[in-house]
Amino acid sequence: MTQENTSTGNETNRLPPWDIILAVFYMLIFIIAVPGNSLALWAFCHQKGNSPSKVFLRNLAIADICYVLILPMRIVYHLSGSHWPFGDILCRLSGFLFYLNMYCSLYLMSFISLDRLLAVTLPLRSQVVRKPLHAHIGVTILWVIVIVSMIPTLFSQKHQGNSANNCSMLYLERKSAQAMISTIVAFFIPFTTIVITSLVILLKLRNLKQQEERPVKDKAMKMIVLVVLNFMFAFVPYHVCRVIYSQSKAEVLESLSLKRANQITSALSCISGVLDPVMYFFLNQAYRNTFLHLFFKTRRPSLEMLKLYGLQLLIQKPVVI
Repeated sequence: MTQENTSTGNETNRLPPWDIILAVFYMLIFIIAVPGNSLALWAFCHQKGNSPSKVFLRNLAIADICYVLILPMRIVYHLSGSHWPFGDILCRLSGFLFYLNMYCSLYLMSFISLDRLLAVTLPLRSQVVRKPLHAHIGVTILWVIVIVSMIPTLFSQKHQGNSANNCSMLYLERKSAQAMISTIVAFFIPFTTIVITSLVILLKLRNLKQQEERPVKDKAMKMIVLVVLNFMFAFVPYHVCRVIYSQSKAEVLESLSLKRANQITSALSCISGVLDPVMYFFLNQAYRNTFLHLFFKTRRPSLEMLKLYGLQLLIQKPVVI
């Protein structure tokens, strides 16, 4: 009897594989994203000079850090067997920071695409518009709008449901009448902007015939691919799932498959915190130099070492955006 009870107790205390997978996933994201974005923010703040792209990248790193720092709460949640031990205030804060990072990131990436479009298509005329002051104003307005829009999540009705161990804001497991409107405003506008600007830039780069412009053209195309892949992989699945979630009936919302899909796409959105430092590496020379300095333990890595890692193109002409 004692052995049987002990065996039953061990099975009860054993974590479900699904919680273990998500906890490990968030641990990996946290381990990579925190140093990557912290290094980027440090490099951006200590970089000489200023430009609109640097302003946008710096704020994108801040948005990523704001969200990545709450991942330990998700890790503890899943290591506790899907129980929320932090109370209602931190439950609300987790949802607030989730939205804040996501929607600021979406629009900052669209700002970067628009800035790059002006730099490529109108390099001289756009200098009147492409000024750091204008970028700071635009970013400030963006932060204010998103923060004001998300404040209701901090003061709305209780988000812990019937149990003190539940947090519906963690994965937004509640049907919202405003989901479709927010998805259109917060997702489809920056999505359309990024797709259109990327296509226009690619068409413009096709007209570069000079041999000396080939490195610029190749790296610009790589950067466009990085931005689009970041957007498509991290944010598109989540918003598609949110549309399905918002249009589903009550009995469908209780299905395990839909809840799992909601958790998977929400977890995928965290990958942006890892992909953004990769984008910084190609977009910003200060971050690239800082990273290479730490990685190679030298101020200027030799051509032989860069070739060894397939990074020799990075010491050629940088792409200016």
